[in-house]
Amino acid sequence: MKLSFVSRPRLVGLAGLMAVALFLFLVARFWHPVYGFSVFFQLDASNDELKITAFRELPVYVHRDTGPYDGLYYAQIAQDPTLRDPELPRAMDNLSYRARRILPSALAWILGAGQPAWIVHAYSLINVMAWLALALLLWRLLAVRDARSGFAWAGVMFSAGALSSVRLALTDLPALTLIAAALLAGERGRRRLATALLATSGLARETSLLAFAGMDTRPWISLRNLGRGLLVVAPLAAWLVYVRWQVGPADAGWANLAIPGWGLVEKWVEAVGALFTVDNAPLVGTTLLATLGLTVQLAFIAQRPRFLDPWWRIGAAYTVLLLFLDTAVWEGFPGAATRVLLPLQLAFNVLAIRTRAAVVWLVLGNLSVFSGLIALRDVPYPADELATQRVDGVRAIVRFDDGWYGREHTRSHVWLWTGRGGKLSLETLPPITRKLRVEFGLRSLSPRTVVLRQYGREVWRGESTPVHTRRAAVIWLAAGQAELEFATDTPGDREGEAAGGRELAFALYDVTLALPPP
Repeated sequence: MKLSFVSRPRLVGLAGLMAVALFLFLVARFWHPVYGFSVFFQLDASNDELKITAFRELPVYVHRDTGPYDGLYYAQIAQDPTLRDPELPRAMDNLSYRARRILPSALAWILGAGQPAWIVHAYSLINVMAWLALALLLWRLLAVRDARSGFAWAGVMFSAGALSSVRLALTDLPALTLIAAALLAGERGRRRLATALLATSGLARETSLLAFAGMDTRPWISLRNLGRGLLVVAPLAAWLVYVRWQVGPADAGWANLAIPGWGLVEKWVEAVGALFTVDNAPLVGTTLLATLGLTVQLAFIAQRPRFLDPWWRIGAAYTVLLLFLDTAVWEGFPGAATRVLLPLQLAFNVLAIRTRAAVVWLVLGNLSVFSGLIALRDVPYPADELATQRVDGVRAIVRFDDGWYGREHTRSHVWLWTGRGGKLSLETLPPITRKLRVEFGLRSLSPRTVVLRQYGREVWRGESTPVHTRRAAVIWLAAGQAELEFATDTPGDREGEAAGGRELAFALYDVTLALPPP
């Protein structure tokens, strides 16, 4: 089986640029006018009251229907990488454990110049920057010039592990990027740089240090390898001493290890069983494919030993890790194992290309790309959010409350229908106190009078007709908060003759905020 439909380097390069553009497009969809990319943190409602003060004062997206994930903790640590903030222990599930992976948090603090608002945005994009850097490094490692090597490149870049790390703002992808940089430096004879980069990767994820298996040289047992090994381990060891001194002992993580092979067997049982018990075919199917992909990578490394090849030794080290992973790492859709084993994905693809393995190995070993695309498929959007914008130099959010049927929209308009009336709430970040002008459109199936009240006091009254008409009213915003109520005394018109049709009194269109005229 051959991939020969694309062989010219220029065409392959163009395809690579298109793949990068696709990634950036998928990521850009998650940007919010108020919250930026903080949607990646996975801060959920159950942790809303536990977050640190900086996250209370800054616009950080709160998920209402999903559980929390680890990126939430690393993003808060980024506000004080020294771990001296007394609020951190309360905001974490296990501060000593989370603090081990300090590198992305510390890097966000540096990029954000210590400014809380900048740090939030910097951390949310650490994985995006890591993805772009890895794309360039891997292009060189694989010497991409044809369809085979381009396919392997895409298999890593769009893998479930890589894109899940981006989607959840985790530490796995930054760690992999440093591993790739270290190995590329090592291949070019820059051993000191390679040692420094690999040592740094351990501060992003401690299992990164297993990649040292590909950096030691013959004779295997030598003072040179021992010295390099100590240098690679030293930064993480020193940091763990600091963490213990600052916040107490850290969980060693042994609970994530199990009897060899047991976790993988459980994962296969779970993945196959989900076909009959979970009503989400895309999620279940892509998880099954991702599990098959990891199993194929294991088989590829096991069936063709090449002990003198540094990439095979790295693959072997992470294959052993794969066999020891416990249920907690495997469970889920597709599971954390796809991220933990990203270095195996990297080693597998480099080996497959350099040894000219059959294309079937490449295809089966990269099946997690479907789970990767699923990770960036759905963009969360607040169900009660009507509009967002900047006004008077601050971010403003308009939400709708009881009484409205729900948000409807086209490319150019957003509106709400109501049967009698409904409420809107306004919030600005940071809070301001001043008058604002609310502009909105009104339309109804038959003429009627609509009244706008704020805290029970009438601030505007006007007519609504079948013709869409723009209106405006001045309201008072106190400490960044305001509550408005639109109502009419005229009963609504039945939407249709069919039973169960909505009663439609009037529709509120395209709410915007502005400063009132002098």
